[in-house]
Amino acid sequence: MNEKNALLMKIKKYDFTLKELNLYLDTHPDCRRALAMFSKYKKLRENALNEYVSRFGPLTPEQSEDTEHWSWTDGPWPWERR
Repeated sequence: MNEKNALLMKIKKYDFTLKELNLYLDTHPDCRRALAMFSKYKKLRENALNEYVSRFGPLTPEQSEDTEHWSWTDGPWPWERR
């Protein structure tokens, strides 16, 4: 697995973990351990996502920062493999 796919997989794992913690916290809103874990994985996801965007480009249109050209449509799309 190349670095790009490994980083994308890491982001997906963090997304899954955050979703599961979200569901747990919906029924256990005062669980300090779950709150701490949610905060931890939120930061890990944010760091991994920032690294991905800086190295490989945006995963979503909102991450495109070009003010002169709508670069989101410049290939390849995030889900396309090279």
